[in-house]
Amino acid sequence: MAIALAAVTLSLAPLFAEAAAQERGNVQAEQSRSLRNRTAPTTSLPAPGRYVADSGDAFTLDRSGQRPLLRFDRRDETWVLRPTAAPRGDVIYRNDAGQQILRVTQGGGITVYTARAPGGSPASFSGPGETLSLPRLGPTQLFQLMTRRSAMISQTMGRLIEINVDTNQAAEGLTVEALILSTDAVMRIARSPSGRSSLNQLRRIVITQGATAGVTYNRGELRIVVAPSQGVAGRPSSARVIRAFLPAENASR
Repeated sequence: MAIALAAVTLSLAPLFAEAAAQERGNVQAEQSRSLRNRTAPTTSLPAPGRYVADSGDAFTLDRSGQRPLLRFDRRDETWVLRPTAAPRGDVIYRNDAGQQILRVTQGGGITVYTARAPGGSPASFSGPGETLSLPRLGPTQLFQLMTRRSAMISQTMGRLIEINVDTNQAAEGLTVEALILSTDAVMRIARSPSGRSSLNQLRRIVITQGATAGVTYNRGELRIVVAPSQGVAGRPSSARVIRAFLPAENASR
């Protein structure tokens, strides 16, 4: 029995030596990777707060939720940003229409893209910013908002534009945002000589509740779907509303 064990041990000796050599190689490789990771730059997410760009555009960045949120000064709309990888390790943050809003480099440099600076403008941190939470109005104020918005858009179009809302209390904040951004988008199109004709058939705006946020325009009805289960991202942006009327065009921020 002892002889048999000795024979087995002897036959396995080359395998043990090979395994030891492999282990040493693995340790060396791991040390090399660790050294590279310490010396290579890493992409850092923008700090939450207020930023000012060289173009004069200013915005607030909020990262308190699941997705980064951005709102430009003197604007009502909050953009929900989605990160995508870019060359050289940069990260591009886009809205739900796929438009580039921010670009962040590995070194932490930030570029913002707006109608004033479509080619991008460097932005720098200027201080703390507010939390970009959804608005809360209550049924009475929501009805008053619907009335005011219907009057505004009807006056712009020169005919009655109905606004109908069919959502529950859980979707209140999303409903308010969808109402504001959709009517703002329509009025922006109406002010465009080349885009106004796309609104010729518009007769009503309907905001409903569903599982996924969306927007469609068909037979004179603009239908907005809000989805409370998706959080702040549960309503389409103004860019998607404009695209429902003008599929071939990009909406400017």
